[in-house]
Amino acid sequence: MTLSKGKSQKQAVLLALAAVLFWSTAASAFKLAFRGLNPWQLIFIASIVSLLFFFLVMVFRGKLNLLFDISKKDILQSALLGLLTPFAYYLVLLKAYELNPAQVTQALNMVWPISLALLSVPLLKQKITVRNIYAVLISFVGVVFIASQGGIEGFSKTNPTGAVLALMSSVIWALYWILSVRSKKDKLIVMFWNFVFGTIYLLLFGFAEFKQNFSFNIDNSFGAAVYVGIFELGITYLIWMKALEKSENNAATGNFIFLTPFLSLIFIYFILNETIYGTTFVGLCLILTGIFIQQIRRKHDTIRKI
Repeated sequence: MTLSKGKSQKQAVLLALAAVLFWSTAASAFKLAFRGLNPWQLIFIASIVSLLFFFLVMVFRGKLNLLFDISKKDILQSALLGLLTPFAYYLVLLKAYELNPAQVTQALNMVWPISLALLSVPLLKQKITVRNIYAVLISFVGVVFIASQGGIEGFSKTNPTGAVLALMSSVIWALYWILSVRSKKDKLIVMFWNFVFGTIYLLLFGFAEFKQNFSFNIDNSFGAAVYVGIFELGITYLIWMKALEKSENNAATGNFIFLTPFLSLIFIYFILNETIYGTTFVGLCLILTGIFIQQIRRKHDTIRKI
C-alpha cells in the first residue's frame, strides 16, 4: 500500500514538472506568434485548436455521452467562465505581451495568487490579515523591480499600459479560479464548454474589431499559435489536473508551478534573445516571497476552503 502511494506521488511529481515545462515555453511562443499575428488572431487560433483537442480527448476517453449531461445552470456558468478565459484573460494578457518584453509581462502576471487572496475577501467573505497586507506590499516592491528593467532609466522602457494589463490579467485569472474551483462536474467537460463559449465570444469580437481584416497566413506565426493552443491551453491543463489527482499532497505538488517563471526566463533568453535583467530576477523572488507569505495558513484560516 505504501509502495503504491509512493509510486502515485512520483507520477504526480513527473506530471507536474511536465506541465511546468510546457507552461514555461508559453511566453516565448506568444512573442514568436506576434511576428505575424495580432493578439486576437493568436488566441482565436489557439482557442479553436484547444477546443478540437478537448473534443478528441473526449472521443478517446468515451465521454461524449457526458457532453450534454449538464444543467442550464452549468451552461450559464460555462458562459460566464468562457467570458473570463479564454476570452478576456488572454486578450488582456496577450496585449500586455505585445506592449512589453516577455520577461516583464510573464513576471507581472505571476501576482495572480495575491489577487486571489484579495478577491477572496469580498467574494468569499474571508478576512484580510496583516500577513496578507505584508504579502501585497512585498509583491508590489517586486513589481517595481521588474518594471525598472535593469535600473531607474529602465522605467522609461516599460510600457505603463502593458504593465497595467499584465496586472489586470492576474485579477481576471484569480476571478476565474474562484468561480470555477467549486464545480463538481468532470473537468474535461467543463473545459470544453468554457472554450465553446470563449471561442464564440472571440469570433464575435473579431467580426466587430476586424471587419476588413479577418484573415491570417499559414506560416511560422500560425504554427506558434497552434503550439499555444495545445501546450498553453490544451494538454497542459489536463496534465496538471492529473498531477493533482494523483498527488498525496496537492499543496506540495502545486508549489511546482512557481518554477514556471524562472524556467520561462531561460527560454526567453535563448529563444527570443532578450537580455534578462537582474532586477527581473529580484522582482520575481519578491513576488514569490509575497505569495508564500500569504499562503502560510493557520488551522483556523478559512482560506483553506478554496
